[in-house]
Amino acid sequence: MKPVIGVTTYGRHEQSMKSTHYDSFYVLPVDYALSVRRAGGIPLYLPPGEDLFPAVLDRLDGIVFSGGADIDPARYGGDTAHPELTELDPERDAAELIGIRAALERADMPILCICRGFQLLNVALGGSLVEHVPDLGKGDMHRDPDGLWALHEAEIDAPDSKLAGILGTGRTRGTSGHHQALKSVAAPLRVTARAADGVVEAVEHNAHPWCLGVQWHPEVTAHEDAAQQSLFDALVREASGRETFTGRGGAE
Repeated sequence: MKPVIGVTTYGRHEQSMKSTHYDSFYVLPVDYALSVRRAGGIPLYLPPGEDLFPAVLDRLDGIVFSGGADIDPARYGGDTAHPELTELDPERDAAELIGIRAALERADMPILCICRGFQLLNVALGGSLVEHVPDLGKGDMHRDPDGLWALHEAEIDAPDSKLAGILGTGRTRGTSGHHQALKSVAAPLRVTARAADGVVEAVEHNAHPWCLGVQWHPEVTAHEDAAQQSLFDALVREASGRETFTGRGGAE
């Protein structure tokens, strides 16, 4: 029996796809599913919709809040007119804010937050974001010149953190492609890693038993980098160890 791991998808207009019949899609890169499968879990994709949460959590043993487009700055008191914002998705913002807050209320629900999901966690708890990292005046090490993937190191500055224990090292090298970052860190969160330019790269929740967030995309290199795969392994292992685990999602 394998634990069921929910993974949130992109919003309906985040990715354009060619189709004769359809003009909007709920999609997500296969890397998320493959990373969960390698860890021994069953991935269940969760398209946004406000009625999805919190009821679906009863069917899950763990959850991943995935990457994607920018969160509406109105959600954290930011600049809604910033010229570098991507297309926003109100449906996804609304659904996932409900979802992550509901998940945090469940001590038996392990949570892994990746890139947008990492930022979502901070916003849901009252933190804010930098709308565009280059505005900080320290360059843009988090994307390549074309705005695509970049590999860079993150220093783990909390050796007693869950992240350090999972990775087994004081430094990690992850795939990054974001142009936003944490600004004010929400009070319930503890910073556990930073990039060389000072951008926060990882946090964990001070009160929830297992809630980790990373700014990079571990799913991209998890197939060849055991350290990145270990984040999914740890999530599934935690989900498997729940007292309420049934092997088909949900509590009895």
